[in-house]
Amino acid sequence: MSSKQLISYDEARNSAFDKVLHKQSKDSKGGISAMINKDNAAHVAAVDEYFQHWDNKKAEDEDESVRQERTDNYASLTRQYYNLATDFYEYGWSQSFHFCRFAYGETFHRAIARHEHYLAHSIGIRPNMKVLDVGCGVGGPAREIVKFTGAHVTGINLNEYQVSRATIYAEQEKLSHKLKFVQGNFMQLPFPDNSFDAVYAIEATVHAPSLKDVYSEILRVLKPGGVFGVYEWLMTDKYDNERLDHRRIRLDIEQGDGIAQMFKIEDGLAAMRDAGFELQVNEDLADDEDSSAPWYWPLDSNIKYVQTVGDLVTVMRMNKWGRLVMHNLFSVMEAVRLAPAGTRKTAESLSTAADALVDGGKQKLFTPMYLMVGKKPAVADE
Repeated sequence: MSSKQLISYDEARNSAFDKVLHKQSKDSKGGISAMINKDNAAHVAAVDEYFQHWDNKKAEDEDESVRQERTDNYASLTRQYYNLATDFYEYGWSQSFHFCRFAYGETFHRAIARHEHYLAHSIGIRPNMKVLDVGCGVGGPAREIVKFTGAHVTGINLNEYQVSRATIYAEQEKLSHKLKFVQGNFMQLPFPDNSFDAVYAIEATVHAPSLKDVYSEILRVLKPGGVFGVYEWLMTDKYDNERLDHRRIRLDIEQGDGIAQMFKIEDGLAAMRDAGFELQVNEDLADDEDSSAPWYWPLDSNIKYVQTVGDLVTVMRMNKWGRLVMHNLFSVMEAVRLAPAGTRKTAESLSTAADALVDGGKQKLFTPMYLMVGKKPAVADE
């Protein structure tokens, strides 16, 4: 019997679709250059498949059945979201798709790296450890953590396009001997029990239909005594779902960031404990009083926190004025068929989410960096 693992019909179909959609764009430099290399018909299909979960579904009409439908379709929703959004992220933000705290005088990219270092330090990653990055994106954090710690990192991601780009970037930085990227669903991790010394997730498990279930899978692949650290997206205790203005903020974040449904801090803590972790650290880093700038400032219109010309370029791509300019450019690019149809619609959805993230941050309704560190018991309970 062949030892090669068979893939399902759905996996084969999704892989074939993604190859048609992205063509050779995975080999592009990223951002707009990759964006314009998509197959138009496949891009339209991806837009339709993603936005069917959101179009004509308003916050005032939302009920549990609507949220459950998105949750039931989380895999399709997440995969198509990143098919559409990855190039925007690389263009506007960086190859590390996450927020961070800012120290005085600290540049944007330095702060991003420090946020990754802090998580690696919090879970005790050391040279030559086997580490799993859950929801690795295009591999920006994994590459940084390899450089910082000397560990070997395996990244897993549902989106095949991101896995391809992560692999290329690792090769370009001559880190392939320390990095491996795998396409797969983190709800069913394709690794044996007790495989990794440490596991981390950076703003990724928010896409899971159940925090308890994804944390349980992570516990399974951790070695006894191993440590898991996560920066989780969660609604805070100040969030009130009965308030329509609060619900609109949550829904706009979910739509623009490919999230079936977000949970509250209390749910995240319960999920860690129910999965079987010994909770060692839990802290909302968004409430850090020592930060010299709020975590959401690059998305806001206030540029007083800019430290360098490079920061200014990044912010002008991401704040509302820069987004408005790019939306008009995308309309022109679509009209002359330089960009695939649906590019502007995706950009506007991302922009709506950006505004909601700023509002949620200012009102302290939401955190993108609730740090939880859990240890797998060294001896399983009898």
